[in-house]
Amino acid sequence: MNKKLDRRFVERKTLQVARDLLGKVIVRRMRSREIKGRILETEAYIGEEDQACHARFGKTKRNAVMYGPAGHAYIYLCYGLHELLNLVTERKSLPAAVLIRRIEPLSGFDSELKTYGPGNLTKYLKITRSLNGEDITKSKQLLVEDDGYVAKIIKRAERIGVHYAGEDAKRKWRFILEL
Repeated sequence: MNKKLDRRFVERKTLQVARDLLGKVIVRRMRSREIKGRILETEAYIGEEDQACHARFGKTKRNAVMYGPAGHAYIYLCYGLHELLNLVTERKSLPAAVLIRRIEPLSGFDSELKTYGPGNLTKYLKITRSLNGEDITKSKQLLVEDDGYVAKIIKRAERIGVHYAGEDAKRKWRFILEL
């Protein structure tokens, strides 16, 4: 039986959550439809000191969810094109989150595609900014489940697309599940 992730899971250190999310299943429920995807890649962002983090300039209307309690979805528009999904971690007032970078579709839709990257996974899962702030530990429409899948080979790598962050861009805070 699948177990919904609880608040204790996401209140832990961000790097641990980012690693442990690998293999878990994102579930999006809409009326009579359910769409699922297995998490294959994540990326961590931790605090105002992290120059790659959206909180590097302090709290704003856009990133306010990051400063709230762990377990909430932080969804933002990237490059005016893609809505990206993050899960807030750790404790309230510490802006930290895990970006979901890649999933394997599990619902049978678009079966010709084996994986989806950060912009397309939200399209596949029908996740929009209307779900920004959604508590994934309580929500019936956006949640993460543990179906017992065990991630065997996990690779760490530098984060992607944050070259502006200087040395922080080189942190190996990206976690990849090798299938």
